[in-house]
Amino acid sequence: MQRVHYDDDHHAFGELATQFAAKEVAPHIDGWETAGIVAREVFAGAGAVGLLGFAADEKFGGLGVRDFRYNQMLIESFMDAGCGAVGLSFAVHNDICLPYLADLTTPEQQDRWLPGFVSGDLIAAIGMTEPGAGSDVAGIRTSAVDAGDHFVVNGAKTFITNGQNADLLITAVRTSPDRHRGLTLMVLERGMPGFERGRNLEKLGLHCQDTSELSFTDVAVPKRNLLGEIGHGFEYMMRNLPQERMQIAVGSLGRARAGLRWTVDYVRERTAFGKPIGALQNTRFVLADAATEVAVAESFIDRCVVELNAGRLSPADAAKAKLWATEMEFRVLDSCQQLFGGYGYMREYPIARAAIDARVTRVYGGTSEIMREIIGRDLDLDPTRGRRPA
Repeated sequence: MQRVHYDDDHHAFGELATQFAAKEVAPHIDGWETAGIVAREVFAGAGAVGLLGFAADEKFGGLGVRDFRYNQMLIESFMDAGCGAVGLSFAVHNDICLPYLADLTTPEQQDRWLPGFVSGDLIAAIGMTEPGAGSDVAGIRTSAVDAGDHFVVNGAKTFITNGQNADLLITAVRTSPDRHRGLTLMVLERGMPGFERGRNLEKLGLHCQDTSELSFTDVAVPKRNLLGEIGHGFEYMMRNLPQERMQIAVGSLGRARAGLRWTVDYVRERTAFGKPIGALQNTRFVLADAATEVAVAESFIDRCVVELNAGRLSPADAAKAKLWATEMEFRVLDSCQQLFGGYGYMREYPIARAAIDARVTRVYGGTSEIMREIIGRDLDLDPTRGRRPA
């Protein structure tokens, strides 16, 4: 089925991303997986060809085009190349961090940060998750105390993607006890005394995507690094969560589609009992189900991307996209991996790496259970909710 929401410019950008992934990423992926981190140079290489910060204004080196279809093309191209972990590192930089740095910054901050962001010389990460506050964003405890011309920040973050490589950390801190109005965003920069990076966490999958523990001990953060207004951090994060969840949904769709393609190619060549295993009815039925699930997910996600571009995507629809895509991805990859037999358990086959990498998608960006809660609340099933007591 033709994906009608793309035009020639999107396809050209997708071809650029595909070529970059094949030439500059795929040959190095095994080494980066072993090292547990992507070389910083790959960000600079991506920036040089226009794959980073393309939504930033042209005066900072971007294209000045805010169109999530380009983000979608980039993620899908990397998934198709079996380099999803690198694509997702770029996605954190482009899809999650750029809206904060483009929309909440002063002209002085933009001049300081955006040129390096677009070129890949400044790598960005976002510090929300804490050891005691995962999906509960309002439970953040990292504190920032007003000290005149700066804030003094103390606390810790965990599971931070790009944590080792990051030069700019968009950090959620608590500036007052109020659960929601007490959160503020500020940018911590590499080299600030007291800003320490802990271990690069050993994960089940996404091995080359550096994921870190970070700690802050009396870090002096100048007030010129404040993002937006004090006390509006929760509002800003909630505003950007639909795009973050769409980024995850798009990645899950891309990985599932790639896994399906690899499996179709494999069953055409692999023989059992004297004929290709693709000729077996069970294989056809399994892949028919997988192809249908991918096609249904693609249709809904593409529609959600159009709504996101128009500024109409609701939190509930973003949650539906993430919930369906990540759960679908798990089912499809599990079925495909089974058809590879023992080879599906070998990391030299991309289906094995994809299946391992996919496991976390039902957790980060809000667990599947949290997504169901958001969707359920939107259905307004409790007639007593919001009523004043008699």
